Amino acid sequence: MTIKVVMAGATGWVGKALIPAIQAQGDMQLVGAVARRAVGHDIGVATGGQPTGQLLSGTLVEALHTPCDVVVDYTKPVAVRDHVMLAISRGRHVVIGTSGLRAADYREINAAARANGVGVVAAGNYSITATLMKKFALMAAQYVPDVEIIDYASARKPDAPSGTALELAETLSEIRGAPTALPTSEVYGHPEARGATMGEGTAVQVHSLRLPSYQLSCEAVFGLPEERLTIRHDAGTSAVPYVAGTLLAIRRVREFTGLVRVLDALMDETLSV
Repeated sequence: MTIKVVMAGATGWVGKALIPAIQAQGDMQLVGAVARRAVGHDIGVATGGQPTGQLLSGTLVEALHTPCDVVVDYTKPVAVRDHVMLAISRGRHVVIGTSGLRAADYREINAAARANGVGVVAAGNYSITATLMKKFALMAAQYVPDVEIIDYASARKPDAPSGTALELAETLSEIRGAPTALPTSEVYGHPEARGATMGEGTAVQVHSLRLPSYQLSCEAVFGLPEERLTIRHDAGTSAVPYVAGTLLAIRRVREFTGLVRVLDALMDETLSV
C-alpha cells in the first residue's frame, strides 16, 4: 500500500533533502507540501529539483484538504505543536522532526494521538549515528552514574538545548544512578554556570554552546575516579543523515497508537531503509 505523505517545512534545510527522497521511494507518494514563503511555487523547483506540477501550500490546513496518511513536520519550534495537534485532529499519523517541544507538549500529543487512534513518532535526531550515540550512552549509564551532556550548534539555532540533547537527557535521567556531583542547590557563586538541570528522574546537567562554525554535535561525558568516557555524535553540513531515519519513521508510524519518542525502537528491526 502506498503511503501518502504531506511534508511541512518543504523548503527548509531537511525538507529540501527529504522531498526528493520521498518521491524516490516506491512505497511513498508525496501528495502535498507546505512552505509559507514559497506558497504557489512548484514543489520540485522550490526544493532544487525538476518541476513536478504540484504546488506548495501556505498552511498545513490547506495541505490537509488532500487525503494523506502521514504528515512530516520539519518546521520551527513556534509552529510544530499546532501542526501536530491539527494533523492528529484530522486523523493523520505524524512524524515530528522539529525540536523545541517540552515534556508537557509530548504528554498532550500522546493523549490526543491515543484519543484519535493515530501514531506519532518524535525523535530528537533522525540520524542513524546520533541514535547509536544515544543507545551506547544508555548502556554506559548502567555502569557509570556521573554523566553530563554538552550540546553544540550554530550561533543562529533558535532553541536550546537541541532535540538530540533534550531527548538524551530525559532518557538518561530515567536509568542513571545517583551522581556524586554536588546538586546545583549547593553550588556557590553562579549555579547557573552548571547548566540546565533536565529530566524527570535523576536529572542530568546539559550545557548548550551556540557558536559560529558549529553545525550540530552532542556528547555525553561520563566520569569515574581516574577515568572518563566521552560518547559523541558530529553532524556534517548537509541534511542527508536525517533522511534515512525519517523515511523509516514514515514507514513505521502507522503501526502505533500514541507517541513513540525513540528512533532506536524502530531501528531494532531495521537498520536501513
